[in-house]
Amino acid sequence: MKLKLFTAPYFLFLIVLFSCVGQNNNVFIPDPDFSVYAFDKTIVIGNIIDSRDGVSAELFPEWLLVFLSEGVRAAEITESYSDKYLFIAKNDGENFTVLNKWAQNMSATHDLSVLVGNRIEERMILNASLYPDDEYGEFFRLFIKDAFSAEYPTAVKEDIYWIKHSQPEVYTFFIKFTVDKNVMQQVLRRMMSQAYAQAYSAAASGGSQAATVNRLRQTFFEGF
Repeated sequence: MKLKLFTAPYFLFLIVLFSCVGQNNNVFIPDPDFSVYAFDKTIVIGNIIDSRDGVSAELFPEWLLVFLSEGVRAAEITESYSDKYLFIAKNDGENFTVLNKWAQNMSATHDLSVLVGNRIEERMILNASLYPDDEYGEFFRLFIKDAFSAEYPTAVKEDIYWIKHSQPEVYTFFIKFTVDKNVMQQVLRRMMSQAYAQAYSAAASGGSQAATVNRLRQTFFEGF
């Protein structure tokens, strides 16, 4: 049995984000390719030789099984998270002690914002026909910047889980965070309003970019 893992390496996000800034009139593909943001890896259950709770995948928590097979949004729509957003951080390596320390030191207060920023960026390019800075203008930079530095009330680091593979012989750690859905939406709406005001305060109307941003603000959480 094969399970597919979906996550987003933080350094790739930053590289892509800053490479986009300053590019003008570059046509973005109509159906954005998220492969540059995704760490795509097949996990073979038969190659798992250990985990936090033993070798059998039947012992894995439900959120991890769904995440591995279908991604974080599939795990999020399960009954357990009907009123929450779910974020999962991941790290691989050979040194269990180092990875365990990384996982223990991760906090909802200081580290969740990277996962939120990645998810916001993915949402913004979901229906974009241009590069994000061309599609949304200064709003894009301001909103993403705020997202990466924000704290999210009600955020909780709920669980740490690890598995060990035999091919190659490495450990994979997963950290589960949850945030109250209503609270996060309030925070993000406030950030969008502030970014919009800053981006278009000097212009009479903001033109087509302002109109695009307003449409995004009205439908943002439908794809988030």
